[in-house]
Amino acid sequence: MEPINKTEREKMVAGELYLAADPELVAGRKRAKLELSKVNGIVDDDTRNAGYKALLGTHGKQVHIESDFKFDYGYNIHLGENFYANYDCTFLDICPITIGENCMCAPGVQIYTAGHPIDPVERMSGLEFGKPVTIGNTCWIGGSVVICPGVTLGNNVVVGAGSVVTKSFPDNVVIAGNPAKIIKTIEPKQQ
Repeated sequence: MEPINKTEREKMVAGELYLAADPELVAGRKRAKLELSKVNGIVDDDTRNAGYKALLGTHGKQVHIESDFKFDYGYNIHLGENFYANYDCTFLDICPITIGENCMCAPGVQIYTAGHPIDPVERMSGLEFGKPVTIGNTCWIGGSVVICPGVTLGNNVVVGAGSVVTKSFPDNVVIAGNPAKIIKTIEPKQQ
């Protein structure tokens, strides 16, 4: 049974309209900024990555993230084993961002779950919403890619540099462009 009076955080994570100015959410974003300002400045890889892991929802043992990594909250980010993110990645984690095992993000990858109402009156009310992003196993996200709210990528997907991914794609494809489209099918080699 769902709670009758959900908190703004519960509404946010569920993808419902919520008020971003809610004190709990404002405090969560402030905490994330403060902690990221400390962790992003750490030169030692092991120490920096331990700091990032402490801020995330869930993660595999082998996670390597270069600085500067940015996110809204951190607790809605779930990374699989052998995850790698290069420099300057931004994950807006209003809703869950779930990334499978053996995935790589090139520099400047941006994953957005945050959205705003199209109606101007509703948008000016301060209400926002989100849609989760899910990325399968063994994916490679090229440099400066933008992944929009609600996208699901299957396993073994490669996203070409500079692409804007506005819709979901199945397993074993290379996608590229703005908006991204399938440019090649991948036939994985048998091990």
